[in-house]
Amino acid sequence: MKNRYTLLSLGIIFLLLSMFILNSCAKKEETIKIGVAGPMTGDQSKMGMDVKNGAELAIKEWNQRGGALGKKIELLVEDDQHDPKQAVAVANKLVNAGIAGVIGHFNSSASIPASSVYNKAKIPMITPASTNPQFTEQGFTNVFRVCGRDDQQGLVAATFVANILKLRKVAVIHDKTTYGQGLADEFVKAMGNKVEVIYYSGIIQGDKDFRAVLTALKGRKPQLLYFGGIYTEGGLLIKQARELGLNIPFMSGDGVIDAKFVEIAGPASEGSYLTFSPDPAHLPSAKDFLTSYRSNYGEPGPYSIYSYDAANVMLNAITTAQTIEGEKISTVIHAMKHSGALGEMQWDKKGDVLKSPYIVWTTRNGKFEEHWKPVEAAQ
Repeated sequence: MKNRYTLLSLGIIFLLLSMFILNSCAKKEETIKIGVAGPMTGDQSKMGMDVKNGAELAIKEWNQRGGALGKKIELLVEDDQHDPKQAVAVANKLVNAGIAGVIGHFNSSASIPASSVYNKAKIPMITPASTNPQFTEQGFTNVFRVCGRDDQQGLVAATFVANILKLRKVAVIHDKTTYGQGLADEFVKAMGNKVEVIYYSGIIQGDKDFRAVLTALKGRKPQLLYFGGIYTEGGLLIKQARELGLNIPFMSGDGVIDAKFVEIAGPASEGSYLTFSPDPAHLPSAKDFLTSYRSNYGEPGPYSIYSYDAANVMLNAITTAQTIEGEKISTVIHAMKHSGALGEMQWDKKGDVLKSPYIVWTTRNGKFEEHWKPVEAAQ
């Protein structure tokens, strides 16, 4: 009899443990997990936090409306430190955590290697900021971007230098990263034989003193200095160039158009030319986003609105697909027309947006202003 009671007690304990485990598993499925990845710490943390905040704001708004598929949405934030190896580690961590999709990464050098991990897991990936063409040239059906490509902004920069500034000799420096060198190379390619590149060199991202390379290019007497890279090095480059008496126009891309650039360069940033998309302040579709973002986080960064739209694209696709199955979500994104803060978006079979109107900005009195629009962007 005692043995019978012992077996019964063990059976009850086993049943209770089984119910506990089942309940624990069920609780894990109570939310839809969305990952966001970028440089959350270090010298580019400003950009990473802008991306995090944009995605977080979108998810807050969805949760206030009841979530998606009857579930609350949970944001998992990971720091890739803009390092390719760390990006792969972060991607594996997010996949193992059971994400339905990922917003990120920020840097092309992180997004490209991480995309292989998400592709293998069939998880949709939308980058708000990675512009290197290689990202969407891999043949993956699960990768998308809401920004443009470097071959597009390289062409706009080259057209501006050749046809508007009418310059004929330029110096080109890049930071040896996938993004920075890729952008510089697209700029050079787009200029063709219209403008001569009389100096071309790379610097190491993270270095602080560029006087040697600036002194070398000064002797070549270029009419403009073009830089492919991020604001951290871009700000120091132009500041040190002015200190060396190199008073020629400075031009760069979307990785430099941030308040941090002006903070680092100081007065030397005045008159710089930068390629980016038009000012969201001029878009009626961005009005609600700008109001909400400022009330929650302060002034948005350049890519906050892109991250916000990327998160909304992902969640709208999940809702339309009525599932968190990755392949079905990706199929929906390829076919959808999204009306977001940036306006209407559609994607081609590669995952690129059909329209990405880059323009040229300039710094004036410590602020960024729209300066020149190509004909297609002005329409």
